[in-house]
This record gives sequence, C-alpha cells and structure tokens, in this order.
Amino acid sequence: MFYSINEDQVTVRIKAQPAASKNAFAGEYGEDAIKVTIKAPAVEGAANKELIKFLAKSFKVAKSDIVFKSGEQSKIKRIEFPLTEKFKEWIESNGYGSSI
Repeated sequence: MFYSINEDQVTVRIKAQPAASKNAFAGEYGEDAIKVTIKAPAVEGAANKELIKFLAKSFKVAKSDIVFKSGEQSKIKRIEFPLTEKFKEWIESNGYGSSI
C-alpha cells in the first residue's frame, strides 16, 4: 500500500513525474507508491514546491504541515502530513482502502 496512517499522521510514497501537462494523481505506481504528475520542471526544487502546493490543496492541509521524510532529491518520495477528512474521502472514493 502506498500510504500508512499512524495516529493522526499520513505517510504517502509518491512517484513524482515533473514537467507534465497538469498536476494530477495518475494511479498507482507498482504496489507501494502513487504516481503524481506535476507541471513544474525538476529544477531548483520547483517540482517539490508544486507537489506540496498540489497536496495541500487536494487534502486541505497547510503547506507548512507537509514534510518530506525522504526522497526530496529523488523521484520516489515519502511525504508526511496530518490525516484529514478530505484524505479519507479520497482514499475511499478511489478504492484504495476500506473505511479508515
């Protein structure tokens, strides 16, 4: 599974694809990551900033609450943020898990 929940925090493994036509969730990447396309290029941290902005908007989380646990310079990243109702709804509506 590409995400884990520990108390009130979510850790997500993301395969980032920079320089895409739009910011979007693009399905599972293997068994343990979710692919996210990002408009910004992978130059001077622009893609990471855009990824944080996209996740914050998607899951109603403050950008300052999103933390890179690993992979900041890699295509596969581990990112942690607070568990929100919006994230729970997204998981359930996309068939990624039963009730949380």
